Amino acid sequence: MNCETGNVKGENHPVHRSALLAVRICISHFTFHISHFTPGLHLGEKSVSDSLPIRILGIDPGLRITGFGVIDKQGQHLHYVASGCIKTPDGDLPERLKVILNSLGEVIAQHQPQQAAVEKVFVNVNPQSTLLLGQARGAAICATVLANLQVGEYTALQVKQAVVGNGHADKEQVQAMVQRLLKLSGTPSPDAADALACAICHAHGGMGLGALATKGFRVKNGRLV
Repeated sequence: MNCETGNVKGENHPVHRSALLAVRICISHFTFHISHFTPGLHLGEKSVSDSLPIRILGIDPGLRITGFGVIDKQGQHLHYVASGCIKTPDGDLPERLKVILNSLGEVIAQHQPQQAAVEKVFVNVNPQSTLLLGQARGAAICATVLANLQVGEYTALQVKQAVVGNGHADKEQVQAMVQRLLKLSGTPSPDAADALACAICHAHGGMGLGALATKGFRVKNGRLV
């Protein structure tokens, strides 16, 4: 039998014509279903598009040094993308704010995050320092909203609580936890670590240690061990 050409002995017989038509319909139906079948996807499973990663930009604002960190969140897993620091030169305040705005704009254009997390300003003993920090933070937020990113804001206490499990953890503890959670080969700089920690905090909705993927770890003196 050759179903493509229809060369069947006695094909002019009504019974044979009906049988041939049935075979052709079955083969056509089977081919249709194969062309619409996705290999490896079973009934009830989510497609790849349902678990696409969310890219988050964390920012630790500062007039002298602004840290940034980019991570991907896919399900309950976090993946490191990039991090670094933006250093402003000495000079007039407007020019320094321009450096922060433009440099973060370049980071956003390069890594294409969908969301951003910015650390809130704490009240410093020196009012002038607090004011300058607030202006640097404003420049950072402007860079994110100009790129139409969703922006979350977190206090330093919230970030430390989410990443270390201790809202009063020191910088070394934050660096160590960020390195461990993101499986980094080296320790990030303090400013970059703070920015990555802010992104991690945002990735888990600003919740505490229990929301993180910390299976197999235990907490000792404010650290995962």
